[in-house]
Amino acid sequence: MKNNLKDTITESMVVTGICLAAFYWICESFMYFFLEPEANIFQIFLGPDLFQIWTRVLVLCIFAIFGSHVQYTYNKRREADSELRESSEKYRTILESIEEGYFETDLNGNLTFTNDPFCKILGYPRNQLLGMNTREYTTPDTAEKISRIMGQVKQTRRPEDVPDYDVIRKNGRKAVLELSISLLTEKNGKPAGFRGMLRDATRRKETEEQKRLLETQLQQAQKMESIGTLAGGIAHDFNNILMGIQGNATLMQLKIESEHPNYEKIKNIEKFVLNGTELTKQLLGFARRGKYLVKITDLNDVIEKSSSLFARTKKEIQVHTDLHGEIWAAEVDSGQIEQALLNLYVNAWQAMPEGGDLYLKTRNILLDGSYVKPFKVEPGKYVEISVSDTGVGMDRETRKRIFEPFFTTKEMGRGTGLGLASVYGIIKSHGGYIDVTSEKEKGTTFTIYLPASEKKVVREKAVPTEMLRGSGTILLIDDEKMILDVGCELLEELGYTVLSALSGREALDIFQKNSDKIDLIIMDMIMPGMGGGETFDRLRNINPNIKVLLSSGYSVNGQASKILRRGCDGFIQKPFNLNQLAEKIGKIMGKR
Repeated sequence: MKNNLKDTITESMVVTGICLAAFYWICESFMYFFLEPEANIFQIFLGPDLFQIWTRVLVLCIFAIFGSHVQYTYNKRREADSELRESSEKYRTILESIEEGYFETDLNGNLTFTNDPFCKILGYPRNQLLGMNTREYTTPDTAEKISRIMGQVKQTRRPEDVPDYDVIRKNGRKAVLELSISLLTEKNGKPAGFRGMLRDATRRKETEEQKRLLETQLQQAQKMESIGTLAGGIAHDFNNILMGIQGNATLMQLKIESEHPNYEKIKNIEKFVLNGTELTKQLLGFARRGKYLVKITDLNDVIEKSSSLFARTKKEIQVHTDLHGEIWAAEVDSGQIEQALLNLYVNAWQAMPEGGDLYLKTRNILLDGSYVKPFKVEPGKYVEISVSDTGVGMDRETRKRIFEPFFTTKEMGRGTGLGLASVYGIIKSHGGYIDVTSEKEKGTTFTIYLPASEKKVVREKAVPTEMLRGSGTILLIDDEKMILDVGCELLEELGYTVLSALSGREALDIFQKNSDKIDLIIMDMIMPGMGGGETFDRLRNINPNIKVLLSSGYSVNGQASKILRRGCDGFIQKPFNLNQLAEKIGKIMGKR
């Protein structure tokens, strides 16, 4: 209370004016006292006459007014200084509390002011930054870019945003910042320097890069899915054509002697069909329809078998294996996995024209959901196979396309471009995925992940290959008349009576009339109208015990595997020869 009263009195303009006037009055009275000693007390304090009295009063009023004005001016200036200090303190508090870094420079780019976040972003103490030129903590390219932008800001007087402002922190690490820069001016409008706001965008850039990578992987997966569907359809139709060629060649071969001048030509036709079959296997492999015989397998055995075969033929390549001693089993088609591995070995050999080293490694690994999400596979236990070479490596653009069918970096005539595409499809068809890392002149590593199985490994047993002839009635169903005609003749050559149908509905009519005579049905899977799955179910409704052999230009994946799980007795892949057909029929009808 006392302080408030004291401040009120001290800051009062009236009190100041009265005090100043009173001081003048006392001074005037003392002067008169010394000039006129004989004057009485009233004359000393009031003046000797009326004119002097009014003169003193007038001067007193003037001093009172002057004193009040002085006090008013002082109070206003003090208030302005106080407001300026408060504003400056508030401004500084805001600058220090924001996350963004704030800085000011002169026209040459030398720092004149920085806040704490700016110092933290760059990793320098403030005393080192003040006076430092902005070029000293930026990359050369960024320094040139900022110099141009500062010139533009100075000329246009409009702020500019820089989304990618690369700096080098005190610890030597690079960081990506976002910069907003504007012009500082003097009171007369003359440019005085620049001020800017910095935001650390390193984490955002990393997130955007990761998002971009995931989107690229997703787009690549979708593109490969579309191309795979097309490749699978082509392979299916091509297999049907090869089946017609194979069947007719086999029938001609059965009717002529080995001394016949056309016998070798027919054998050559069968070889060409076999070559075409290998091509369609690669197409089906890429289309993820390449599993034929799935069983529990020790992948170490597959690697040892395939690598030893490769090492014998490519002696300029040193093969090094590091196989896990207790590798998990996997449910795979060992023939397809061996084909995929051989394709990778050949790819490595072609990348090392002067010889080199090939490293093969296996291990057990547990993959979580976040890791496998971009590859569209299930999390869980996997067997990891890595195939590394010391070859020429690949650039980024090549890596992005290596799994595309018909893409090749080899000259015309040295490759079909299906090798790595089929590897990709084979691994995906087994529920796994394949990844690749490579740098120019530093080699390449392909890493395969295949789902592990809890089942025990089943070892292969030798299967007799002699042709089996038989008897009985077989119903052959196929919508391709060429396949139907050839198939009928092949079955008759094996000793069977054959009934044929060009569609599922026709087959049902024939079976209803002859169900007691028919011993086996050989049925195509893909047919217009009533497909293989529906036809199978209706045939089983008529006779639940009828034996059915499924045949298709596709492999055992997808729809075929679903029909097999519903009780179908077997599957045979087109194109097949007479021995393969006889073996399948014999196995189903109990000949073996």
